[in-house]
Amino acid sequence: MLQLYKNIKSRRIELNMTQSDLASKMGYADKSMIAKIEKGVIDLPQSKIIAFAKVLNTAPGILMGLDGTSVDQSSLSEGIKIKIYGRVAAGIPLEAIEDVIDEEEIPEELARTGEFFGLRISGDSMEPDIHNGDTVIVKRQDDAESDEIVIALVNGNDGVCKRLKKYADSIALISLNPNYEPMYFSREEIDEKPVKIIGKVVELRRKF
Repeated sequence: MLQLYKNIKSRRIELNMTQSDLASKMGYADKSMIAKIEKGVIDLPQSKIIAFAKVLNTAPGILMGLDGTSVDQSSLSEGIKIKIYGRVAAGIPLEAIEDVIDEEEIPEELARTGEFFGLRISGDSMEPDIHNGDTVIVKRQDDAESDEIVIALVNGNDGVCKRLKKYADSIALISLNPNYEPMYFSREEIDEKPVKIIGKVVELRRKF
């Protein structure tokens, strides 16, 4: 597991993050915890490894050094190419969308778990976690758990990136930015509009 802590430090430096920056993103009070983690004096549970991977814009397997290498740009570039869309539209299958603006690579380890695509985020409704211009990596699926970040289609609109909240007979699509009101949909509205989940966000890619 020592490679994990070396890779956390290596990836942090590669992204030009200070220990204080990483501590803030991980919810720690100060940089002292990051310093201890990078020295390998604290064991991280799986949930924390996944959280570090998300903040550091990489995959848990790469962060843990499962490919036998340190995390550097070459290791991040190896994998399976997926399409990045500028928008996804209600009523149009992904395969028919022509608004492909880029490609990204995901680890083969991740690609084996399902079908993936990327979406370039437009707007500030998911600030402070997801910025305008960020790319989210999305696993295609038609449902998700409450509190997961999803891409959803509301009839007549482009796909939106929101936090899903499930209730007994309704759902809400919630922006992280408190300036935006949640969108609530009854069971009837879900069926009639319709409101359709097309994927769950599994990773964030940000250009520095």
